[in-house]
Formats: sequence, C-alpha cells, structure tokens
Amino acid sequence: MPELTIHITDPAAPEVLKLFEELDGYLVGLYPPESNHILSVEELRQPNVVFLTAALEGQVVGCGGVVNHGEYAEIKRMFIVPRVRGLRIGRRILDELETIARTWGMTIARLETGVWQPEALGLYEKAGYQRGGPFGDYPEHPLCVFMEKSLETIPAG
Repeated sequence: MPELTIHITDPAAPEVLKLFEELDGYLVGLYPPESNHILSVEELRQPNVVFLTAALEGQVVGCGGVVNHGEYAEIKRMFIVPRVRGLRIGRRILDELETIARTWGMTIARLETGVWQPEALGLYEKAGYQRGGPFGDYPEHPLCVFMEKSLETIPAG
C-alpha cells in the first residue's frame, strides 16, 4: 500500500478547501439544508478543535476533525475521496481523532451522519459506534443518524 500520512492541518489550507467543496457538494446532493450540520472553516479553527488530513503519496485524500465540547468529543467533517475508499483511511483518521479525544480526558465520542451514507455508517459501526438520540443542539430529524462510542475501552483493531 502506498505511504499514508496523517497530520494536523489548518482547515483553511487550499487542499482542505478543495476537499470541503467535494464533501459539501456530495452532502447537498443527498440532504435538504436542515439536515446538513456543516461546521465552517472558522468554526474548525477554534482552539477546542483539532483537524486532521490524510495524504496518500503526498496527495490529500481525506480529513476529519474532533471538537472538545467539555463533556464529550464530537467527530466532524469526516470525508475520504471516493477513489481511495476501502483502504481503511477513514478508520485511521477516526482512530487518531479518538486518540486526541482521549488525551483531552474525554470518555464519550459522538457524531451525526446521514441515513443515505452507507459507507460512513459502516465505518462508524465497525469502529464501535452505536446509534442513539440527538445530542448538543441537534434536533431530531428523520434523515439524521446520531451515534456514540465509549472511549474508555481499548480501541479494537
């Protein structure tokens, strides 16, 4: 497998903005505006957020962030370009985000995704996330799937 590197990145970097353009276009094509809970670049640049990118052979192919909400960590903006899905890049990013959350002392990671994203749902379920109800400021919505995972256990391979 080609070399994969994961590192902290400024969400305003040009290669990240290109990923966001692709991700946002994908989400807007699947869901109405009230179902898209997208953090802006400025929200991702706050001190309580760590944002990662994954690069394959030096080319950025994925991203994800983790937000420290005090009582829990929230996974945001996970995206892997379609041409490299299936290489476990999303899982590697997710594992890194969970590790960061653990260093903050977080014991719960939560996320929101959509019902029409089987790849994302599969990734999160395989990583140990379980479906639950809305959290934070999220309203109940039939197109939203809310998931959480205990971070107190050792991550499964």
